[in-house]
Amino acid sequence: MNKGVYLALLSMGIAQGLKIPIHYLRKKEWRPELFFQTGGMPSAHSAGVSSLTTYIALDRGLPTIDFALSLIYGLIVMYDAQGVRRQAGELTLRVNNIDELIAKIHKEQALKFEEKPPEKLKEVLGHEPEEVIGGALLGVILGMAGHRFFKRSGKGILSPSR
Repeated sequence: MNKGVYLALLSMGIAQGLKIPIHYLRKKEWRPELFFQTGGMPSAHSAGVSSLTTYIALDRGLPTIDFALSLIYGLIVMYDAQGVRRQAGELTLRVNNIDELIAKIHKEQALKFEEKPPEKLKEVLGHEPEEVIGGALLGVILGMAGHRFFKRSGKGILSPSR
C-alpha cells in the first residue's frame, strides 16, 4: 500500500476512536462499542477521504488528476454520509416504531398474533452535517500532519510511495 492509503486508514481509525470520548463528554456514558459502529462525531468517512485528498494535494499538487479524483469522490462520500445514509437511518427509526404503534391501535382488541417481530434495524446509519464537517476538518489536519511526517521521514517502511 502507499502512504496515502495508510494515512486515510489511520485517519479513519483515529476518527472512530474519538467517537468514544466525544460521546462520553456529551452523554456521560462510556460506550467503547462505538468504535465499531457507523454514525456519530466525527465522521470516519469524511476523515478518511479528507486526509487522502489533503495528502494528495500537498504531495502531487492541485492541478493533478489524482487530486481531482480524490476531491470529487471524497465530496460524494461526504454527501452520501449525511444525505442518503441519514435518510435511511430516519426511515429505520420509523420502521422500528411500527410495532408500538400497532400495539396502541389494537390495544382494546384481543388479536392473537403468533409471528415474532424481526430484530430492530440499526438506527444510526448516517451523519449530521456537523459530524461530516468535524470529520473533514480532522482529515485535513491529519492529512497535513501525515504529509509532513512522510516528507521528513523520507524512505522507510512505507516507502514505495505514490
